[in-house]
Amino acid sequence: MTTTEPRTERGTHRAQREHVAALHAELTRNGLVTWTSGNVSERVPGEDLFVIKGSGVLYDELTWEGITVCDLDGNAVDGVKKPSSDTDAHAYVYRHLPEVNGQVHTHSPYATAWAARAEPIPCVLTAMADEFGGPIPIGPFALIGDDSIGRGIVETLRDSRSPAVLMQNHGVFTIGPSAKAAVKAAVMTEDVARTVHLSRQLGEPLPIAQSDIDSLYARYQNVYGQ
Repeated sequence: MTTTEPRTERGTHRAQREHVAALHAELTRNGLVTWTSGNVSERVPGEDLFVIKGSGVLYDELTWEGITVCDLDGNAVDGVKKPSSDTDAHAYVYRHLPEVNGQVHTHSPYATAWAARAEPIPCVLTAMADEFGGPIPIGPFALIGDDSIGRGIVETLRDSRSPAVLMQNHGVFTIGPSAKAAVKAAVMTEDVARTVHLSRQLGEPLPIAQSDIDSLYARYQNVYGQ
């Protein structure tokens, strides 16, 4: 269970905290968050620590001092801000998925509408095959305040190629090899959630064959880009 002591500022990991604070601007720029909801976290390389947005800190006022350093049990170890209410969930994911180095949580409207229906987003777009390797899955309903959400994330994504999960009645959680990659996954999740929703207003979207999904995913992950 997360504790918030000590509430002191020693300025450790300042460069990484500045980087993570800056990444939050992508959440507002892409319309993924409202008021103070949502957060980005990132594992500290080589240490059993991660940095995460302080609870209830306004995005317009977010600086490195609004990012708190926590251990992998979710305890604050540096920073004057109480860490996010999702800290226990992030900590659980970092403990159980060592390949994950960044996480994002949003309540972006289209994706969260799918979560409210407990309905996975079907893989009917090549962009989804590229980024997610299949549908975006639904995770179980879980209350905020302990590691229940983290358990649901791990259970849902452990054997999935998707970097995103829609937690039932809650919102979007994404993972990645870095915080920036997790932010990209959150942006893409909202984009495809909106497009697939619009497609369904016109009729039933056409599925993509699994073999084609596999081919698209392999190309994008291993060939695309510089």
